[in-house]
Amino acid sequence: MASSRELRPSACDASRDRRRVATERNLGPPSVGQCNTRRQRTDSLREAGTLIEIRFAPDDRRSAAVRWVRLLIYAWGNEPAPRFPMTASAKSPLTAAPEADTRARLRRSVSNTLKGSAGNLVEWYDVYVYSVFAAYFESQFFSPEDKNATLFIWAIFAMTFLMRPIGAWFFGRFADRHGRRLALTVSVTIMAGCSFAIAITPTVAAIGLAAPMILLLARLIQGFATGGEYGASATYLSEAAIPGRRGFLSSFHYVTLVGGHVLAQLTLLAMLTFFDTAQISHWGWRIAFAIGGIAAIVVFWMRRTMDESLGLDAIQAARSGQARTSGSLRELFFHQWRPLLLCFLITAGGTVAFYTYSVIGPKMIQSLFAGGDAMTGVVINLIALTVLMLLQPLGGWLSDIVGRKSLLVFFGIGGVAYTGYLVLALPQQTHWLPAFAMLAVAFVILTGYTSINAVVKAELFPTHVRALGVGLGYALANSAFGGTAPLLYQAALRTDKMMLFAGYVTAVIAASLVVYVFFLKNKGANWLDDAGAMDRRAAH
Repeated sequence: MASSRELRPSACDASRDRRRVATERNLGPPSVGQCNTRRQRTDSLREAGTLIEIRFAPDDRRSAAVRWVRLLIYAWGNEPAPRFPMTASAKSPLTAAPEADTRARLRRSVSNTLKGSAGNLVEWYDVYVYSVFAAYFESQFFSPEDKNATLFIWAIFAMTFLMRPIGAWFFGRFADRHGRRLALTVSVTIMAGCSFAIAITPTVAAIGLAAPMILLLARLIQGFATGGEYGASATYLSEAAIPGRRGFLSSFHYVTLVGGHVLAQLTLLAMLTFFDTAQISHWGWRIAFAIGGIAAIVVFWMRRTMDESLGLDAIQAARSGQARTSGSLRELFFHQWRPLLLCFLITAGGTVAFYTYSVIGPKMIQSLFAGGDAMTGVVINLIALTVLMLLQPLGGWLSDIVGRKSLLVFFGIGGVAYTGYLVLALPQQTHWLPAFAMLAVAFVILTGYTSINAVVKAELFPTHVRALGVGLGYALANSAFGGTAPLLYQAALRTDKMMLFAGYVTAVIAASLVVYVFFLKNKGANWLDDAGAMDRRAAH
């Protein structure tokens, strides 16, 4: 056993920790000093049973220089975790060493899920703070005398969705070639910068037309980042989860997505407690945007400490040019077009329901309890959204038992039967209890889609185009049906055609229900858990 002096971290160890990512990319021979320290620590760790060794394939170009790559896995330790792959992709430590402690793997999976989800939480707070505070800051960007100010504000909201497919393509390709962690870190940084920009933008009275133009530009860039965030985040959380619990762990993607909306509502509630409406409209809304920017700085650090879920060999092959199909649009459209189309159709009904129930629904509540009852409306929305957030792990857990298809069919049938009633009856309520109950029922139905939204799409695609396929399929459907729903609702409200809007939403959900029933298998082979079987099926 090595002595305690030998195990004490040296300056060389500290340097190694700071350059761990670079070490993974450049596996050249270490210096003599490094060899001594690493040999001492390796002997001790091997003796303690916490060392896993991975041998590179014979054809690896670097194997002549380094025969062994030692990945030190700490379930609970003081040092930062090494960036090793977590999924069933080639050369993954967890597949190369099946004897690894299952509980340690679960801890690592939960740790990475929480870190990835924290970033998702902040990024979606930045998205929803716009819709929650829109009624308060619209007079700062458009003239109060302009009757179309509300329509313009929601038009900007809808236009940001046009950037999501572009962001999904850019970050999806990036994540499939350079890793999920780096793509997620960049996306949250962009969101933070834009939130700060909106928070300090002068009013229309001060700089005229430049004010709404800056708002539009910042939101378009945020739409670009959000498009990249969804695909990379959904892919990462699905890959980070261990088999048998993927539904439960990946459901935290929507726990934090809805959690961002809850945080935005909490921010508004706090401001209504301490400020009056005029103060919030004048300057309070700026604080809400600044909070998102500050929180993103913390998340930036957290995401840099996450493990990478894409195999090291896949990243190295993409960088060396050996894997030209990684993140390739050509590969996606010509060879993976069926899962891409399926992803689009799965998303269409879910996203239009999500924005109708969780964005338009709370907006209806806000309108019902405007003026002196504004606090009541915020509390109803806050409690209902919290219910939706807490339902996600339950839905994910159920999907691990009964399959993904069962939950999607439940959502489809419920959405077709309930949407028209919700859209037409909710605005007629005068008491808080039936209004809350109607929204809560809608959220129970919606959970059938949202809780498994990430994993059901990640299971459709092979590793080399997974982030791109999930992100692009979602972004295209989201832009066409989800982001336009609030704008169409505003237009229907102004022209008194709410029946037509309700019929549109119901029809889109019904179209997706057909896909859920006839084109999805409940428990079959998938690319996350059965890559070998899927490869053999594709070969035939």
